[in-house]
Amino acid sequence: MTNISQLGRDPDRSGRRARPGRRRASGARRRSTADNHASWIERKIPHFEVLDTEALELIEHNADTVLEEIGIEFREFPSALELWKSAGADVDGERVRFPRGLCRSLVEANAPREYTQHARNPKRSTIVGGERTVLAPAYGPPFVHDLDKGRRYATLEDFHNFVKLTYMAPGLHHSGGTVCEPVDLPVNKRHLDMVYSHIKYTDKPFMGSVTHPDRAEDTLAMAKLLFGEDFIEKKTVLTSLINANSPLTFDATMLGAATIYAENNQATVISPFLLAGAMSPVTVAGTLTQILAEALAGMAYIQLVRPGAPVVFGSFAAAVSMQSGAPTFGTPETSLVLYGAGQLARRLGVPFRSGGGLCAAKIPDAQAAYEAANTLQTAALAGVNFMLHTAGWLEGGLAMGYEKFIMDADQANMIALLLKGVDMSENGQALDALREVGPGSHFLGAAHTLANFETAFYRSPVADNNSFEQWQQDGSLDAARRANGIWKQMLREYEPPRLDPTIDEALVDFIQRRKSEFEDRDY
Repeated sequence: MTNISQLGRDPDRSGRRARPGRRRASGARRRSTADNHASWIERKIPHFEVLDTEALELIEHNADTVLEEIGIEFREFPSALELWKSAGADVDGERVRFPRGLCRSLVEANAPREYTQHARNPKRSTIVGGERTVLAPAYGPPFVHDLDKGRRYATLEDFHNFVKLTYMAPGLHHSGGTVCEPVDLPVNKRHLDMVYSHIKYTDKPFMGSVTHPDRAEDTLAMAKLLFGEDFIEKKTVLTSLINANSPLTFDATMLGAATIYAENNQATVISPFLLAGAMSPVTVAGTLTQILAEALAGMAYIQLVRPGAPVVFGSFAAAVSMQSGAPTFGTPETSLVLYGAGQLARRLGVPFRSGGGLCAAKIPDAQAAYEAANTLQTAALAGVNFMLHTAGWLEGGLAMGYEKFIMDADQANMIALLLKGVDMSENGQALDALREVGPGSHFLGAAHTLANFETAFYRSPVADNNSFEQWQQDGSLDAARRANGIWKQMLREYEPPRLDPTIDEALVDFIQRRKSEFEDRDY
């Protein structure tokens, strides 16, 4: 099986098929590498922090003031209001105001610092939290884009393609959730096909449906067919995204899905979704205050539903242009928000989630590359434990890009090496090489170089480092064109992981039965 890191080792980087002999020679290595993908990145470098203790304590104080004086609305979900009333909160209609420190105490006393999300292949199970980083693809775009067909509505075939590409990308540890919206299927039934795709075409962990409580129940039912009911009762096999309806609101859809997952001990990512200037204040400190208040309220609610249920402190923060109102990404202010949110999550003692390869670019161009790289590196340095939107994001999240996916997956491979830090072993110190070469010579033929040349330095499958003449001879391809060839080759050589036929049959029967029980709807 080919994956993106192995393609980087092939001298033919144009994306064309390698010659048959070369493919045969590399086949065993490709399969071996595919079988040994890491399940997370073990962080070996310090976090980058921008706020001192005094600033953090002030933001925490301000967030408690927001929770106490302004409160959070829990809309059209009476059971949540009853739980808060029983916990000592002041409930006025749908507005909940919290005694100072209540939300924090519920989270600190009950929420786990980390949790294992089990995959159907135990080798792919991952751990979210601690000094680990788990990377997942983009989530939610209704459109897809590639260089051949341009921008168009996503289909189930596109969904399958991105699940397969994620499975084959060694830098991505998690299959994600709604990697794109298959709009060729009814809204109220497409979740069944999406969850099945994550089960069928990959054996990495995946996310559950959250667009209706019934769809969360369906996800759990399918997970029980895959893992067994006894396993689900004791273990976490789903991590699902619960967005606050910012500012300062949780709606019935998100609360319903969150409640179902929490009751079944499945993980939820509680994510304020903020575009500063529109859905939060225009300042970094003000936005951080709102993020913390919303995240605390959501995570505390989960602990009321089921103490000890896994939660992730989520954050999605960008800004809007004060000229046009359009979202912007990869800017210094949003980087500062991300760094600060990471610090707040660590002080609270829960895993932290943020993006990702975010950009506002419409095509995989220079803007897409630098905005995505800015956000990816910021997230990595900030200490993100669960990085959603790592690969594929275009157009402010409206489109999932095939070429952009490959370019971002390349960055994900680099993040893994960055976070591993500096090799200080005897080999890493390289004193033997320095003694052998001495003054005035070079290291190209040194024994140390020859012993390490196969693994020394990251080799990008997308970037071209050849001479101008060689680049011309190879077709004068830019990075996007090279990525175009790579994703096509990966899909040609995709091989599905084995799924027990009995389980597969049970899943298909369940999907067919559920689809027959209600009419198609567009909501």
